Amino acid sequence: MQVRPNKKEPRAIDIHVGNRIRLRRLALDWSQTRLGEALDVSFQQVQKYEKGLNRVGASRLQRAAEVLNVSVSYFFEGGPESSNGSEQNAAVTSSDEMLQFLATEEGVALNRAFARLSDPQVRRRIVALVKALVPSDIAPTPALALED
Repeated sequence: MQVRPNKKEPRAIDIHVGNRIRLRRLALDWSQTRLGEALDVSFQQVQKYEKGLNRVGASRLQRAAEVLNVSVSYFFEGGPESSNGSEQNAAVTSSDEMLQFLATEEGVALNRAFARLSDPQVRRRIVALVKALVPSDIAPTPALALED
């Protein structure tokens, strides 16, 4: 009897895309069930997409972009750019840190309120304020580093 090899580990890009789907879903305060209904899949399938266990096909990714009101490129922003293992691991860690932040009550509230701000100047001022409040001896993590 021939032994079948184990299923492949999820690829870094699949994990990243899944994390970006989850980030956007959480930002919109949608359940996995609601997103699944919009994509015509089960909530279990949404879970698998979000964990990177199942790849999201092109047409389904396009539909996800439509229902989540983002561009398809949103799902790839900040993703791994090469097959270098350390870069892939950094991208996964970065996405995980962002998800941990958004899983908190404060993270969700801050994200929702910030997303409702339409004035770019106000957004920049808030970012500057938050950066000023962080003690200088704390190094920023890749996921939470705020752009200048």
